[in-house]
Amino acid sequence: MELKRVVVTGLGALTPIGNTVEEYWDGLINGVSGAAPITHFDATNFKTRFACEIKNFEVTDFIDRKEARKMDKFAQYAMVAADEAIKDAGIDSEKIDLDRIGVIWGAGIGGLETFQNEVLNFASGNGNPRFNPFFIPKMIADIAPGYISIKHGFRGPNFTTVSACASSANAIIDAFNYIRLGQADLFVTGGSEAAVTIAGVGGFNAMHALSTSNENPETASRPFDKNRNGFVLGEGAGALILEEYEHAIARGAKIYAEVGGGGLSADAHHITAPHPEGLGAKNVMLNCLRDAGLQPTDVDAINVHGTSTPLGDIAETKAITEVFGEHAYALNINSTKSMTGHLLGAAGAIEAIASILAMKYGVIPPTINHTTPDDAIDSKLNLTLNKPQKRDVKIAMSNTFGFGGHNACVLFKKIT
Repeated sequence: MELKRVVVTGLGALTPIGNTVEEYWDGLINGVSGAAPITHFDATNFKTRFACEIKNFEVTDFIDRKEARKMDKFAQYAMVAADEAIKDAGIDSEKIDLDRIGVIWGAGIGGLETFQNEVLNFASGNGNPRFNPFFIPKMIADIAPGYISIKHGFRGPNFTTVSACASSANAIIDAFNYIRLGQADLFVTGGSEAAVTIAGVGGFNAMHALSTSNENPETASRPFDKNRNGFVLGEGAGALILEEYEHAIARGAKIYAEVGGGGLSADAHHITAPHPEGLGAKNVMLNCLRDAGLQPTDVDAINVHGTSTPLGDIAETKAITEVFGEHAYALNINSTKSMTGHLLGAAGAIEAIASILAMKYGVIPPTINHTTPDDAIDSKLNLTLNKPQKRDVKIAMSNTFGFGGHNACVLFKKIT
C-alpha cells in the first residue's frame, strides 16, 4: 500500500522558558535559562535545590477551578498545550470526522505529585485508608489524552506512550504511523510531565542523576561542557497536530513541516546508563534515516538528547560521528535542554517543536552555558555553542533517549 504523507499543522508549548510557542521560541533564540530555586516545595534539605519550573502560570486562567482540582499538574499542562495546538491548527470540530481524530500522548511518570501526596497524607494519619476519590484518575499516565479527547470529542485512537524520557517522541512516531497507514486523519500528540516534586527530586538525587550546582542554577545545565555534573529537572508540555497531507490541504491548514520518518531502538545495556559507544543512539538515527528514505548527508541539524550528564553526552556525540562520518562536521548540533532543563516524558515534544521552528525561521537555537571543552567530545563538531546560528534547515532530526535504554528519533522535512 502507498503510505500517506504526514504534516505538522499546529503547535502548543508550556515550558520553563515560555508559556506559549511564541514565548518558548523567543526564550530559545535568546539563550534564556529556565533554571531557578525550587518554589513548588521546601527543598532546603535536598542535594539539589533548583529546577526548571513553569513560571507565571495560573491553571485557572485556562481550566475551571473545580475541574483543575481533579487533575494532576501533568494533565493540566497537557490540556493547556493541546488547546494551543488545536487553536493554532484551526481545527473546527463541526467540519471534520471526529471518529478519525485521535490523541496519543507521552508521559514518563504521570501523576507523581498526586501519588506522593496521597501516600504522605495516609502515612501522617491514623492508618485509616482515606484517599481522595480522584486519586487513581489523577495519577494514571493515560488520563491526559483522555481529558483532551473528552473536551474536544475526538473519538479516534487514544492512549499514552510510556518510555521514560523518550515517551513523547514515541507518541509522535505512533501518531505518524497511524496516519500514514490510513487509520486516522489527524492526531493531537506530544507529552507532558510534572515531576518537580519531593519524590521526583529526591528520587533523582538518590540516583546521582541531577546537577547539584546550587550556587549557580542558571548555568547548571551545560551539555558537552567538561564540568557538567548532571541534568536539571524540568516540567511542562509540548503538543503537535499531525495531519494527513491531503486532509490538511483540503481544509486550508497552514503547514509547518512534513514528518519524514521515525526510528526506534534499544540500548540493551543498562537500566539508566547509555551504551558507552552510543550503540543504541547510532541505531536509532540509522533506523530513522532508513524510514525516511534519506542519506546522512541530507541532514542539516540535530537537536540532540544532550542532557548534560557525564556519560550521555559523550555516547551521543560518538554515535553522531559514527552515523554521519565527515558530514557530522557540517551539521548544526544543539541541545535545548541547556535552557529548558530535562522535561522527561515531555522532552521529545518540546524539542521536536524547537526543530520545526528552527526550520521555519532559519535559526538554530544555541547550546548555552558552555565554557570548557571536554577532550572526550570531538572538538570539530559544531555544537552551536552559546549563540544562535543562522542556517537554512531543510532536514532536521530530534533525538530522545530514556531510562531502560529506550531510544527514539524523529525527522522533519521542510515544505517547499
